[in-house]
Amino acid sequence: MGFDTILDPSPLQYLDEHGALSGVLRDDAPELAPDRLLATWRAMVVGRRFDVQATTMVRQGRLAVYPSSYGQEACEIGAMLALRPTDWFFPTYRDCVSMVTRGIDPVEALTLLRGDWHCGYDPQRWRTAPQCTPLATQAPHAAGLAHAARLAGDDTVALAFCGDGGTSEGDFHEALNFAAVYQAPAIFFVQNNQYAISVPLAKQTHAAALAHKAVGYGMAGVRVDGNDVIAVQHVVGEAAARARAGGGPTLIEAVTYRMQAHTNADDASRYRNDSEVEYWKPRDPLARLEAYLKACGLLTDAVVAEADQAAEALADDLRTRLGEEPEVDHRDLFRHVYARPTPQLLEQAAGLQAELDAAELDAEAGR
Repeated sequence: MGFDTILDPSPLQYLDEHGALSGVLRDDAPELAPDRLLATWRAMVVGRRFDVQATTMVRQGRLAVYPSSYGQEACEIGAMLALRPTDWFFPTYRDCVSMVTRGIDPVEALTLLRGDWHCGYDPQRWRTAPQCTPLATQAPHAAGLAHAARLAGDDTVALAFCGDGGTSEGDFHEALNFAAVYQAPAIFFVQNNQYAISVPLAKQTHAAALAHKAVGYGMAGVRVDGNDVIAVQHVVGEAAARARAGGGPTLIEAVTYRMQAHTNADDASRYRNDSEVEYWKPRDPLARLEAYLKACGLLTDAVVAEADQAAEALADDLRTRLGEEPEVDHRDLFRHVYARPTPQLLEQAAGLQAELDAAELDAEAGR
């Protein structure tokens, strides 16, 4: 596949919704190697179990919030497996599964979502920036790091995730323009899950495809089936190789679907109907890969049992160790920002403390 910007809005696909190869991919393509396919499938099994467990812990009151990536595992995991450990990853708030796939401790991956002030892991060790909650703010970070790597003669690639909603932000456009002008080795990976919270894609853009935005910046662009993990790995791998060779940045639009609500605080039934969700269920990325592996004779009972055991072990470890984390100190909200706190910040801190003290007194009175 060439990497000229495509104007055909049809997403690139190698594995159809039934788990059959549907595109032209060489038999010796690395994405089709049995060991790699099984490693990818195992990562998706573990990633989904992590996602389900994290969602459960929100309902139990053990996490403040969790934006699920259920159904987006082909993007979350496929992109990570196509990178080198030395490449940099810039995640959003929805990308905990990617972080776990990258090797970050699952408990550390959830630290920020417990309401703590820090990201929980060492960004330098994992070449993974702290998660960004504001939309698209990580895109300029990725562009800047990639540009610095190019100037230093380093072959590092920077990949930034964002959602379809993030493409409406100024930071997104500034990052793409900068990266294109300076030919920075960056990949901007848009997980188009059809909604920016409750705003559907049709109300965000008039373009036939988000990948078409690459044309205006003079960079490569590709639209891929975001539920086809083979295709995702392939396009990210090609984009990374192209960037390392001095070919500049790439915009990837992965067409997928957010199967769960935006977060636990969202009621998705208010803006989308059941028939839409039912349409996407058979296109599940994990089921699709499983069907292909079964057809190839690669999924034995022993292989499935081993993966399920690993997934349950991770979930059990997460349940145990997340409960051992110390309670978040609310005062940390106001620390680590200014060397000398502003009067406004001090006033806010005092106001919060007063509310907490009053709540504690009320609780004691009710005992």
